[in-house]
Amino acid sequence: MSATVRFAPSPTGHIHIGNARTALINWLEAVRTNGTFLLRFDDTDKERSRPEFAEAIETDLRWLGIAPHRTIRQSERLATYDAAAEKLKAAGLIYPCYETPEELERRRRLRRAQGKPPVYDRAALKLTDAEKAALEAEGRKPHWRFLLPNYDGDPAEIARRDIAWDDLCRGPQSVDIGSLSDPVLIREDGSYLYTLPSIVDDIDCGVTEVLRGDDHITNTAVQLCLFEALGATPPRFGHHNLLTTASGEGLSKRLGSLSIGALREAGYEPLAVAAHAVLIGTSHAVAPVASLDELAGIFDLDGISRAPARFDPEELKSLNARMLHGLDYAEVSDRLAILGITEGEPFWDAVRGNLEVFSDVADWRQVVDGGIDPVVAEEDHPFLSDALDLLPEEPWDETTWKQWTSALKEKTGRKGKPLFMPLRLALTGLDHGPELARLLPLIGRRKTMSRLGGPA
Repeated sequence: MSATVRFAPSPTGHIHIGNARTALINWLEAVRTNGTFLLRFDDTDKERSRPEFAEAIETDLRWLGIAPHRTIRQSERLATYDAAAEKLKAAGLIYPCYETPEELERRRRLRRAQGKPPVYDRAALKLTDAEKAALEAEGRKPHWRFLLPNYDGDPAEIARRDIAWDDLCRGPQSVDIGSLSDPVLIREDGSYLYTLPSIVDDIDCGVTEVLRGDDHITNTAVQLCLFEALGATPPRFGHHNLLTTASGEGLSKRLGSLSIGALREAGYEPLAVAAHAVLIGTSHAVAPVASLDELAGIFDLDGISRAPARFDPEELKSLNARMLHGLDYAEVSDRLAILGITEGEPFWDAVRGNLEVFSDVADWRQVVDGGIDPVVAEEDHPFLSDALDLLPEEPWDETTWKQWTSALKEKTGRKGKPLFMPLRLALTGLDHGPELARLLPLIGRRKTMSRLGGPA
C-alpha cells in the first residue's frame, strides 16, 4: 500500500544529521511504497521562524536527494486550526485554564509531596462562569487544555487508562495517560502549540504513517486521543531511535558542525551522509550505496535498534572514502570537468583510492600537473642521480615503474622502503599517495627529471 508520510521541521535553525535521519526514513518509506512525501514547515512560532531557515532546509533536502511531493506551511493554515479548536470547545473537549506558571509549579510540588504524580489536577473544570469572569476581569487570559479521556464518570477525576498501538519500529506500545497532564493546545495569546495543528494537518493531508524519533512516544498517546476526538482514523506510528554524538550527547541545532550544510561544505557525498544517517543503529551494515533507491531496498523499519545510535564523524569519513573509491570514471567525469581536471580516466583510476572527499582530487592534480617541492634527504642525492641516469625513455605506461625500479635495485642494492620512499618523496613531495606505477605516466618524463634534480 502506498504510504503518505511527512517531515515536519520548524524553520528556527538549520537541520542536523539527526533531523536528516528522520527525513530520510520518511523519504525511503515513500520510495519503497511508491508513496507521497510531504514537507511541512511548523512555522507558527512567529518570533523564531525565519524564511531563510526554511530555504536552507529545502536546500539541504535537495542535496540529500529528497524531492517533496508537496510543501505545506502551517502559518498559512491558521483558520483551519481555529475551526478544529472551535469544534473541540463545542464538544467540551478543550477547556480554559487561568493558572499562572508559578501557581502550576506550586501545585506540582504539592502533589509530589503528597506522593501523587505531578499532573494537572483539572481544577479549572470546577470553575463557574462567574469565577471565570472574575479571573478575566483581573486581566488573566486562559490557556486551553485538551481533556484526556482518562476518567470514570466525573471528568475531574483522573483514572488509569492505557492507550496502545502497534509501533512500526518498536512493536506493541502503550502509555498510561492517567500519568499525563491534560496537554495545553492553545497558549494565553491564542497561538497554537505543536499538537493540534499537527493532528489537523495529518488528517487533512491523509498522512498514513508518522515516522519520527522515539522522544515522541509519550506524545503519541495524547495524539491518538485527539484523532479520536476529531472523529478521524489515526495514521500508523513508528518511532526510530535517536542519534547522539560520539560521546553520547543529544544532537541539537547548536551543534553547527553536524548540520547538513556543514557536512556538505566539508565535502561529504550526499549518499554517504544518507547511508550513514539511516543505517547506523540498525541491523544492517553501514556500507556504500549507489542510490537512494538502493538504500530503500536495504532499509526496513523493524531493523531499527531501540538503543540510541552514536554518530561518529570518523565513521562517516571512512564511509565517504569507501564510496568514492568505488566510483567509476563515468560517474565523476562531469564533476572533474567542473574542477578543470581533464586528465581523464587514467588520472581518476590512479587517485580515487586515496580520496577522503572528492575535492582531494585537486591536490593530486597538483601533484601530477603542478609545481611541487620535492623532498630530498642529503644522503639520497647520489641515489636520485642514479635514478635520473636510469630513467626510461617515453612512451610510459604502468609497467615503466617496475622496469625503472628493478634497474635501480640492481645498480644500488637498495630494496623495499629505502628504494621506494626517496622516489616517492622526490616525485610527489609526500610520503603517501597513489600507486606510483599509475602516477608516474601521468607525471611524465620531463617533470620526473626536474623533480629528481635533472634538467627540466
